[in-house]
Amino acid sequence: MTDPIALQADPAHEDNGTPVPSAPTVVIVSGLSGSGKSVALKTFEDLDYYCVDNLPVDLLPSFVRSLMREDELPPKIAVGIDVRSRQSDLTRLAQWRAALAQLGLEGRLIFFDASDEVLLRRYSDTRRRHPLGHGGLSLQEAIRQERTIVEALRAEADVIIDTSQLNVHQLRRRIIAEFAFNKGAQLSLLFESFAYKRGVPADADFVFDARVLPNPHWNPDLRPYAGRDPKVRAFLDAQPEVAEYVGQVSGFLDTWLPRLRGETRSYVTIAFGCTGGKHRSVYLAETLARHAREQGWEEVATFHRELD
Repeated sequence: MTDPIALQADPAHEDNGTPVPSAPTVVIVSGLSGSGKSVALKTFEDLDYYCVDNLPVDLLPSFVRSLMREDELPPKIAVGIDVRSRQSDLTRLAQWRAALAQLGLEGRLIFFDASDEVLLRRYSDTRRRHPLGHGGLSLQEAIRQERTIVEALRAEADVIIDTSQLNVHQLRRRIIAEFAFNKGAQLSLLFESFAYKRGVPADADFVFDARVLPNPHWNPDLRPYAGRDPKVRAFLDAQPEVAEYVGQVSGFLDTWLPRLRGETRSYVTIAFGCTGGKHRSVYLAETLARHAREQGWEEVATFHRELD
């Protein structure tokens, strides 16, 4: 696997010690149709990126210039570019990235790939039409032709992610883990929720069981909502045992997470599980993530396995 890239460079420092703000980054999301580009863009959007899909390559610099004319340029931008652009434009991506650099922006390209076998299965399962599936081309021929067209993009990529063995949830988690955080930070925190009936996350560093807490699922008015909904939050906030649980877990994390700063790791995953992964675990992951930010942790993200 290619080393993950930092989507926003660490602030440099002038000789007088004054931080120089990092240049906003434009992440170009590309790859084969059916390889996960749409999931990736949606995930970047959830990470507060300003996202645009299917932008012609030759419009990339002018699109960014138009954003720069606004009062404040978004610090994180993600643009989807794929085979729907003209083939001649795709071969000129290096020129457009150079144009971004002249605007003071860093352009990064992430390319999503998958095996032909997996792409064929995904298209068969969803019954979607391949963008090149016209003029009598079979699906297999369309995939083969697309590989040839986007080869120039693949050759330019800073990161290539093969999604052949990843489902939607694993792909979202991969993007969050690799792209939500500033790689220059000493330690980043990922708060995750999950359902025990689907197994404990294999890479969780700390796991807390929320099944001992009152379950909103048994309240017909709350059952349709998830743990991020104000109604569910209000219900759980009012439960004394929930407040006690949050207090004890936050105390534990406040004591021991700072001691991990010296370890050779980039991020720590704190997972909360409940029966369905919809109410209590989601509430706790969001609540403890908010607490971590209040405690001064700068790199904090959440991932809800059964919802995302």
